[in-house]
Amino acid sequence: MPRSRTAEEILRRLVFLGGPSRAESAVHVEHIEAREPRYADWPEWADPLLIERLRANGVERPWSHQVEAAELLHAGHHTVLATGTASGKSAGYLLPALTRLLADANGGANYATPAGSRVSTTGADNSGTDAGMSTGADMGSSADGASGADFGTDTETDTDTRALAVGTRESTATVAGPREPTASASAAGARQSPVSARRDSSSRGSFSRGGATVLYLAPTKALAADQARRLRELDLPLPPAVCLDGDTGYEERRWIREHGAFVLSNPDMLHYSVLPDHRRWASFLRRLTYVVIDECHGYRGVFGAHVASVIRRLRRLCAHYGADPVFALASATTADPGATAARLTGLQVAEVTEDGSPHGRVLFALWEPPLTDGRGELGAPTRRTAVAETATLLADLAGEQVRTVAFVRSRRGAELVSVMAREDLARSGGAGEKIAAYRAGYLREERRALEAALQSGRLTAIAATNALELGVDIAGLDAVLLAGYPGTRASLWQQAGRAGRGGQEALAVLIARDDPLDTYLVHHPEALFGKPVEATVFDPGNPYVLWGHLCAAAAELPLREKDMELFGPGTHALVSELGNSGWLRRRADGWFWTRPERAADLSDLRGMGGEPIRIIEADTGRLLGMADGGSAAGAVHPGAVYLHQGESYLVRELDLDAAIALVEAKDPGYATYAREVAQVRIVREERAEDWNSHCRIACGTVAVTSQVVGYLKRDSRTGQVLGEEPLDLPEHTLTTKAVWWTVTPAGLEDALLAAPDIPGAAHAAEHASIGLLPLFADCDRWDLGGLSAAEHPDTGLATVFVHDGLPGGAGFAERGFAKARDWLTATKDAIKACECRTGCPSCVQSPKCGNGNEPLDKTGAIRLLEVLLKPS
Repeated sequence: MPRSRTAEEILRRLVFLGGPSRAESAVHVEHIEAREPRYADWPEWADPLLIERLRANGVERPWSHQVEAAELLHAGHHTVLATGTASGKSAGYLLPALTRLLADANGGANYATPAGSRVSTTGADNSGTDAGMSTGADMGSSADGASGADFGTDTETDTDTRALAVGTRESTATVAGPREPTASASAAGARQSPVSARRDSSSRGSFSRGGATVLYLAPTKALAADQARRLRELDLPLPPAVCLDGDTGYEERRWIREHGAFVLSNPDMLHYSVLPDHRRWASFLRRLTYVVIDECHGYRGVFGAHVASVIRRLRRLCAHYGADPVFALASATTADPGATAARLTGLQVAEVTEDGSPHGRVLFALWEPPLTDGRGELGAPTRRTAVAETATLLADLAGEQVRTVAFVRSRRGAELVSVMAREDLARSGGAGEKIAAYRAGYLREERRALEAALQSGRLTAIAATNALELGVDIAGLDAVLLAGYPGTRASLWQQAGRAGRGGQEALAVLIARDDPLDTYLVHHPEALFGKPVEATVFDPGNPYVLWGHLCAAAAELPLREKDMELFGPGTHALVSELGNSGWLRRRADGWFWTRPERAADLSDLRGMGGEPIRIIEADTGRLLGMADGGSAAGAVHPGAVYLHQGESYLVRELDLDAAIALVEAKDPGYATYAREVAQVRIVREERAEDWNSHCRIACGTVAVTSQVVGYLKRDSRTGQVLGEEPLDLPEHTLTTKAVWWTVTPAGLEDALLAAPDIPGAAHAAEHASIGLLPLFADCDRWDLGGLSAAEHPDTGLATVFVHDGLPGGAGFAERGFAKARDWLTATKDAIKACECRTGCPSCVQSPKCGNGNEPLDKTGAIRLLEVLLKPS
């Protein structure tokens, strides 16, 4: 297809290729107008050489938001820059940070450039290229991948992202800065060791160990490596920037401690290595001038709470060594980024949100796959899976030479989309080799080859997980397909924003899964378009998270009275409790860690609590990975399909006492979904509102006792239920946060509900409300649980609970309480809008219901919610 075709022409052709029935799938089409660029002058204080190198990399003039953030940071204000995909956010912090490093390298001569020496801002405008200035990654679904994806229980967030952060590195310390002057090294971007780079840099000037340092934190090591590559392209006369992660060797770490100026790492490395070993890092920490926290919108839920504590520990040690660094945060567009950044850092943070970068016009289609002849549980109608529909659309677009990326939520799904799309294209006479898969787990060389092939046109289409967003900058795409709602509006816009980055028109298509939230969105476009994106939800004061970090902080330096305010209002009571239970010991000058184990090991930044389960290949004894103890029964139960590096394994045995799951390499062709039953006990009601004379909503702490009782097997291509297997696993108790609502007997009468109908009505309302809460809280339905009862023992009334699935809560239930009327109105509307008669996966059925989706009363749920929402 000629590149000159408009987005409307591409969409019309896509609909035409599928025949008359496909026209009904495009439920809504939104027109999003192009955004013109807004430029600003280079800051007067910016180093002239840095500006010269940025221009050489294609950036003639900066955009307005880049300069606004740079000015704030240069003036010493903690700042968050929250703008869209490909908006070059890194320029906002690189301008002040690199100018400071260059000034130190030159004896301070350039940090405050004399009047009259400012580089001229005349010349050609920046035409959208942001080489050297983009973050190189906009993590749309790093934090949004979910085990509830169409196929399998693997999650990009829980597996790929964690592996990229702390797993085996693709290369050791990446060097950015002076390079060996050989043609081959220059052409290939070959890395040096820090030692060889240090020798090379000696010819470029002498660097004092008394100069400033910069610490860059990314959620994954791939993103840090990409940023290092961009720094290398600037070729500045500075000590080499180096990546520090779990595979950095001893000699490299020593060199970084002694000579590192710009160090790129991740929160895991900071937590496990740098902070516990801070005395070795004293020289680096006392000179720390800027701390960059990239992709900070990805720090949500319990992970966000952990990182918030790590940042506070870093600030405490910096103060101990006499440093007071300025914090620079980069985020995707998000609601209230200043408040989010303040929760993460514990500081007052200025925000920059007006995006000055350009973007082409976008046509955004909301797409609902057709109903099939297949039947799901209880004979409910099923739609064609989002994965199968995405594969067909991807094949059609590739056949029309439309450069396309399809984002799929699981690695298995991405591989399956690519295989099915290649087969579809080959059957129609096209070149199936024009389509490939792209995901984490591939070797670095494989990923770079795929990126180059897509850039050059040798590949036309890619089916990708969010790994494509981790450290990858691909311009010139014409279309983006999203196989299911990625979890948040922020992620949606990030992924859709991958197309049209070269200024051309672009097509984005959201293909709905057979799920209450996706179904609601395609029929309620106003919930997506013209709405602000969500706030990032996490609770830095979560005691189940904070206690381990207080122990780690005490091991680093004794906890004193002045430290209590730093960690939040609940710290005094929690420290006293830790002392009473023997974790800390009080002396005259503070609280001390006196136990033999490493205190940092008490906290797993990306875990959910409980002793981790080792996943071992039975035939070889090879350790494949780890599963969180709190979620192991649902993830690696006997018979579960476990995915690792794109390969399928079947769990033979789960030994919770030995903390081992034995697996065998096998692809049975289906995915598994754990069934769970639960009981909820109210521990403490913390907030409540009477909505009318019959109904009340509350929020507080609950104890959830759950048990995995079986699992479903679903066909990987069609989504059809193949069977259900029982399990007998021990109970697990979780103390967390919940939101719940009650209806009196008089209210049930108003809802025309007789006693036999109440359990089904409440049960259906519970399932649907869990499915819709992610629209209002930064979470996925698989982060949540729920329970309904016709008469709950703690309330004596018909009650529906929705609770966080993480110890201590992650802020999702509280967000549900704050947005309860909007949330439950959307739940009612979603059920009413569904085409089915008695209930289906698109409205009230849940894939993880421990009761086999029985009883369910769709009509009763609507009546129950109408009474709940009736004005007082």
